[in-house]
Amino acid sequence: MRKLIVAEFISLDGVIQAPGGPEEDPSNGFCLGGWQVPYPDEAIGEAVMALFSRPFELLLGRRTYDIWAGYWPRIGAKSPSHPIAGPFNSTRKHVATHRPDTLDWQNSHALEGELADAVHALKHEDGANLLTWGSSDMVHQLLAAGLVDELRLQIYPILLGRGRRLFDDNAQASAFTLAHSITTPSGVLITHYVRGGEVRTGTIEEVA
Repeated sequence: MRKLIVAEFISLDGVIQAPGGPEEDPSNGFCLGGWQVPYPDEAIGEAVMALFSRPFELLLGRRTYDIWAGYWPRIGAKSPSHPIAGPFNSTRKHVATHRPDTLDWQNSHALEGELADAVHALKHEDGANLLTWGSSDMVHQLLAAGLVDELRLQIYPILLGRGRRLFDDNAQASAFTLAHSITTPSGVLITHYVRGGEVRTGTIEEVA
């Protein structure tokens, strides 16, 4: 069974909205777009490229799909060998949308039926791992259904106070194991978590 990997640039208070620029996603009055940009670091780029170096298929919510569909084809047209645009444009893209007839980005198709059921079926198909980025509303549903196998989080040392967040109160309680982490010179924590089973509880007296 293939894995579902959720990768995000994320603030200390869990915001993942519009890390790349002010115009990326200003919905709900979000005015801090581009908060990732002041933290350039070779390690960040290396982590991103390592994630894209293995075969993957994209699983996207409609908002993120529209942002990327308006950007990566243009970049690919200018630079066919671009290390991100090339894989993004060519790979299969699974999209959670109610408007399947408007998916114009090559190799895109709409998920059918209930999201959790559709993704569960995808995971049982043969093929590359499924990679999700952004897509906060969809990720909330995937976490609630317990379908996320790995979290690849780049945690930035900032508080944004508002914006679309990665986690909400409906996420299924789950334990994750930290498989790898590094800290960049600019203070960004690059982490790789894998699902580790159920949450265990106890009392202070048991460990005293």
